[in-house]
Amino acid sequence: MIEIGFHTDAFNSSYWSFEQCLQWAQKNDIHYIECGTIDGVSWLRGLGYQPHVSLTQDPLALREKMDGYGVKFSQLDAAYPVSLPEGASYGLIYILNTIRWAKLVGCDHIDTTDHMQKPAGMSDKEALEMMKRVYSQIIDIAERYEIIIDIEPHGYYTTKPEFMEQMLNFVDSPYLRMNFDTGNTFIAGQDPVAFLDRFKDRVSHVHVKDVSESLAASLRGELTGIAVSHTAIGDGVNVDNIKKCFDILVDIKYDGVVSIECEGQGGPMIEKSLAFVRELVADANKRIAEA
Repeated sequence: MIEIGFHTDAFNSSYWSFEQCLQWAQKNDIHYIECGTIDGVSWLRGLGYQPHVSLTQDPLALREKMDGYGVKFSQLDAAYPVSLPEGASYGLIYILNTIRWAKLVGCDHIDTTDHMQKPAGMSDKEALEMMKRVYSQIIDIAERYEIIIDIEPHGYYTTKPEFMEQMLNFVDSPYLRMNFDTGNTFIAGQDPVAFLDRFKDRVSHVHVKDVSESLAASLRGELTGIAVSHTAIGDGVNVDNIKKCFDILVDIKYDGVVSIECEGQGGPMIEKSLAFVRELVADANKRIAEA
């Protein structure tokens, strides 16, 4: 069954706290949430102006609070770019710390990615070899904790299918999967439908993101990802691709979360997106049940 979630990035610009996001989820009958992890403390979060979680928080206490709202984590975002030179140090430690915290908070998916630019001074072969060493260490721990590590198309390597293929085969493990993103693949100049179809057997989490006409016209093929889409899902130029991607999810009988990613505007824009995605999910689940 396909479930709906959302990324708390939607409320970055509103300076919401994570608890405000839980309240919004409860109000809108959403039971899955995705957010970034902070490996340390942040004054923004401390003052209640940041919709993400700190690994210094008590994960069991947070789990109890989330249970009270009827909300679970679909995924934790630990996407420090592993292709950067410091990805093998800071990035690795950050992801490993998130794995241990995720186990206690009751989350079994963690999102990872690479940087938008090719690392300076490295060949593609050298960068891939470095990332392979990083992911090998990550998966060794992830298997012990039974946490799925997703690779998201968001950077120089991950938005190119030939490189994503290599990365998903860094380690022979069912715990290395893909977080597919409809918007990042599109803005990077790829065909999202073909991208998903190629890796449909490796998908374990999905970001649903539309792209505005103006952004697509000016920067498609120049960017590798979108930090936050400033158009409601259904109002952009990626809508037909999103619908076709849902056809593929139906074909594979996808059993997981599709996470809404867009600017929230304090509620109105993401609520418009939610209404559109709800129709897609209801239709998809009906077709899956009838298949």
